[in-house]
Amino acid sequence: MNLIELEKALRISWSRETSYCPDEWNESNSSFGQCAITALIVNDYFGGEIVWAEAVLPDSQKVSHFFNYINGKEVDLTRAQFPEGAVIPEGVEKKKDFATTRDYLLSYENKRGRYEQLKEKVRNALAY
Repeated sequence: MNLIELEKALRISWSRETSYCPDEWNESNSSFGQCAITALIVNDYFGGEIVWAEAVLPDSQKVSHFFNYINGKEVDLTRAQFPEGAVIPEGVEKKKDFATTRDYLLSYENKRGRYEQLKEKVRNALAY
């Protein structure tokens, strides 16, 4: 499997139920609210680091965003959730008291549940 195949599986697996903001999610912007759990899935298959950045939207609103670095290259499969003109700086690890950003993300029960749901959907999509 390669990153393109994983991205296709993710795109058909994202849903209102896996979004951080289910009330704002819609099919035309299916990556909306999916960044943290998508970064976890990418990390499952390709390793690397999960990183965090504070995205700045065109209206100056700041939004938390997670993505990956694999072999020193940025991999951000949910960047499309942001409007044109959004600025996403270089990512940093967000560990706090945890060993990795992955541990940090999975410490939240809601996020862990959405991740498990997306992981199963992606596994099924890849099986076809």
